[in-house]
Amino acid sequence: MKKYFVLVLLACLLISVELLAQQPQQGQQPRPPQIQIPNPRVEMERYLALTTEQRQAENKVLLEMFDQLRVADVRDGLDWIGYFGFGSLDVSVRPLWQTTAVGIARTARYLPFEGPYPVERGEDYTRWQSRYYSVVSTYPWLNEIEPGDFMAIDVSGVDAGLMGSENTLRCLLRGVRGFVFNGGGMRDTDEVILQKIPSWGTFLSQSMVQARIRFDVKDVPVAIGGVAIYPGDIILADNDCVIVVPRGVAEQVFFFAARGLESDKETRRRLYEQLGWDLDETVQ
Repeated sequence: MKKYFVLVLLACLLISVELLAQQPQQGQQPRPPQIQIPNPRVEMERYLALTTEQRQAENKVLLEMFDQLRVADVRDGLDWIGYFGFGSLDVSVRPLWQTTAVGIARTARYLPFEGPYPVERGEDYTRWQSRYYSVVSTYPWLNEIEPGDFMAIDVSGVDAGLMGSENTLRCLLRGVRGFVFNGGGMRDTDEVILQKIPSWGTFLSQSMVQARIRFDVKDVPVAIGGVAIYPGDIILADNDCVIVVPRGVAEQVFFFAARGLESDKETRRRLYEQLGWDLDETVQ
């Protein structure tokens, strides 16, 4: 538990941008955080205004905190601060394969393509679709990805394979932690699974994007699975689906989620011992 308490204090330091003069004394229990409900848009604007160094420093602490937690723990933590109806994406947003991911939300929105549809065919169509990628359905956010980012991409529910086996690797090279979509968004899924790219969405896609979606905007709130996701929020995903923690309440949620996880581990460890099972990493 001591590790959790130290991380809580570090979160207070970086999220509140205030100096903490001291840590809890040996054996002293940390005081539960005061429950506050910040304005998510104000917190987003604060986050986006940070320098790269400030943003990465904050994100490093948050990722170290939430890397330890399960989606279920975070759901409990949100409940403990009164966010009963918020955070959990609809269960229709499912994992492409059984995996886990924790990251910081980086957002982008694509809208349905309104036309005109191409009349070109064959090699003329090849040239048309090349222009489409360079002008209409662009990826201006891809080269801005920083280590620890979790891409939350609103594709307006359209069946269009925005991401696939090749461009997900470009994102992986930049340090992306995962992807979540409110539609298809992912194709080439056999290769994506082979490459172990964490991805969650409502269905799989076959098609490319041309004449289907167009880039609209990045670094804005998006809606996926009935939840508003702001740049800088914390996204956790596993086989229990996806949950979002507003950045402004991260320290509060972590305090209660970590306490619940530690209690669960202790109880399960005793039951493992009674059953004569070897202790695994989930109870140690």
